[in-house]
Amino acid sequence: MRLTESDRDSALSVSLDSNPEAGPSSVAGPSNGHKAGAVKSNGFSHPFTNGSSKRSPSPDFDAHAPEKHRPSVARVSLPGRTLYDDSYVDREEFVRLVIQSLRDVGYMESATTLEAESGYVMETPEVADFRRCILDASWDSAEAALMRLGVTEGEGLWDAKFLIARQKYLEYLEAGKTTAALHVLRNELAPLNPELDSLHALSSLLMCSNPADLRQQVAWDGAGGTSRRRLLLDLQRYIPSSVMIPQRRFATLLEQARTYQQSRCLYHNVPLKNRSYSLYADHVCDRNAFPRVTTTILQVHSDEVWNLEWSHNGRYLATASKDKTAIIWRVELDKDARTRAYSPEFVLREHPFPVGCVSWSLDDSILLTASENFIRLWNTRTGLCIRVLNDHTDVVTALAWLPDGSGFISGGLDRKICLWDADGKLRDQWGRTPIRVTDLMVTPDFTRLVAVGMYDAPSLPGLNPQESGTAQASGASAGAAASANKSSSETRIIIYDLATKQPERILPLEGELTSVKISADSQYALINRASESGPPAEIHLLDLATEQVVRKYAGHSQSKHVIRSCFGGVEGNFVVSGSEDGNVYIWHRDSGALLEVLSGHGEGSVNSVAWNPVNERMFASCSDDKTIRIWEAPPPEALGASVAAPMDVPQELHEAEHEMENGKGKGKGRWDGASGSASGVDHESYGMGSTTALF
Repeated sequence: MRLTESDRDSALSVSLDSNPEAGPSSVAGPSNGHKAGAVKSNGFSHPFTNGSSKRSPSPDFDAHAPEKHRPSVARVSLPGRTLYDDSYVDREEFVRLVIQSLRDVGYMESATTLEAESGYVMETPEVADFRRCILDASWDSAEAALMRLGVTEGEGLWDAKFLIARQKYLEYLEAGKTTAALHVLRNELAPLNPELDSLHALSSLLMCSNPADLRQQVAWDGAGGTSRRRLLLDLQRYIPSSVMIPQRRFATLLEQARTYQQSRCLYHNVPLKNRSYSLYADHVCDRNAFPRVTTTILQVHSDEVWNLEWSHNGRYLATASKDKTAIIWRVELDKDARTRAYSPEFVLREHPFPVGCVSWSLDDSILLTASENFIRLWNTRTGLCIRVLNDHTDVVTALAWLPDGSGFISGGLDRKICLWDADGKLRDQWGRTPIRVTDLMVTPDFTRLVAVGMYDAPSLPGLNPQESGTAQASGASAGAAASANKSSSETRIIIYDLATKQPERILPLEGELTSVKISADSQYALINRASESGPPAEIHLLDLATEQVVRKYAGHSQSKHVIRSCFGGVEGNFVVSGSEDGNVYIWHRDSGALLEVLSGHGEGSVNSVAWNPVNERMFASCSDDKTIRIWEAPPPEALGASVAAPMDVPQELHEAEHEMENGKGKGKGRWDGASGSASGVDHESYGMGSTTALF
């Protein structure tokens, strides 16, 4: 049997028609620059054996190959058993992996020559025989071949037998041999005592109407697909790796090395399939390719900008402001940073109160905004308000679309969590939650909802519970309210089962919790914790599986304002946050190392940050100084000049900052003025503002 080109690309380690014994397929004259029969020492002065007799060719080795295929290269004799004198790498293991890799990519003759020259064979004839039995569906011989590979009596052998019998059963069913399949079920599978549910599931397959139905029910691609190769991979777990080398083992080791190098690269921000990776040198990302300078300042809002979010296609940015407007910005993402244009596509003005939240639908056709207890749905293609929702009775603090785009969830200080259809129809409610929700998110795997907030604190003096919640969110600050009533500092993280709407866990965390973000793999929650008089402000990385805080990020300041952090970069390698000192802070997620402190915003808090979902080298930040800044990698001509250090900024940036010194700065909470006016902004005469490009 001869493998096709697609077979060569599969995970199989050896061609089925290749001879497992060493010996080149064709050799003429001396090989590798050495005379036939010469003993090579590979840099050592005295000849030695390979240090392993178990893989040395046997006297009848050449008898397995025709005369013209017998090896004519000289056997290499080397000292010791390791690859180098000062190495711990076993030479036999290394050479066998090289042979496997050569065969994987199609260098069959080179692999055979190496076996002859080294005296090591990739695998014994018993392994090749077992492989043939599985791939050729020689099921009666496969079990005996398995026993010869060192799989002894016990649970491992029974599991391996079950896998083989299951494949045999499925192939009989697919071929329409129901009687033979029933025989395997009764006499081979059942005696192995599998779990009853598993046995019942297999027996129900006898009712499948056709092969296609069978393959669909068990997610199996049939005898003509890759199922037998997948069976080999599964059986590999029960066979000693020294006997049957795991497939593509060298490639696995190289991938592990690259993963380790990435973990050591603090500025790693390169896609996995990037062609810049090389085996010749360790991987290190250039800090100059990291987004750390302001390339554009967006100046249209007339008051503090509290929140922002990129569209999923990365071409639009939505911002929310205290000036009672939200703005949808168009970004020429395909242009160079030096020529890219930003323009306010729509200014959404119909809010009676300051706007606190924005959220894009999965297809970017709808933008949600929250203003006090009102939620508005906007058509992002026309800029028109589609619907206004007012089921909440207090400030809406969080909006999150479901991962499948079928609807969205809102949370607020009224202790309500509401589930809505995509068109704004109320679908369900969580009822009264134990916390006044300050933020929430749904995990990308669609299994859980994570909410943070203040835990059932008593009312402030002279206020009813509802007014107390509003005061904390829209008054001077949540921290100020906490100092007036210490019990209000009790905050909680609640992890809900999304299907049942029941809390799986309620976790206490000291300090005011102002935001939560979930990692793309649904494993981690990133939680901002403010502090006025207690422990220092920190951002916590919570492992949702173990419910443990696995990393803390510190250095920024947060005591009175709501600040929202985010993951950023390729694979969420970074943690980014604003700060009440007007700077943007960036940490390496896994190590916790503080990488950059980026200045540039005017006085007041940097309230929120958002990383562009399709450009790993761009993020945005918004501030009390009324502006939004776009951060990117410095252009080549700027390197070595104004961006030599993290805190350096171009001269144009200083000029732009001088123009913005009339901002109100800090001193008010994130939801300040939620029930009042917006400082008398005249929307009729409200101009479109400007954008400042710095390069």
